[in-house]
Amino acid sequence: MVTENKAVAGNNGEPEEEEEELVDPQETLKEKCSEKAECQPYKIKLDECTERVNSNPETSENCTQELMDFLHCVDHCVAHDLFKHIK
Repeated sequence: MVTENKAVAGNNGEPEEEEEELVDPQETLKEKCSEKAECQPYKIKLDECTERVNSNPETSENCTQELMDFLHCVDHCVAHDLFKHIK
């Protein structure tokens, strides 16, 4: 996991040992992958569907398939790099 160091002030105002804040690499990779060119067509379709569904409260349509397609693309992208971050 990726860590960020943060200084913590002790009771006497002096900095104590730094605590490490854990950052989940999967979340970071998901953000990057969702912006990649190969996933953009799925994101556009999902956004269009979401807008269409939200604009019509009487519709029975949902965007399940569009969401699944987008998540599949993102997960496929993440899988290529995620295990490089495991220690």
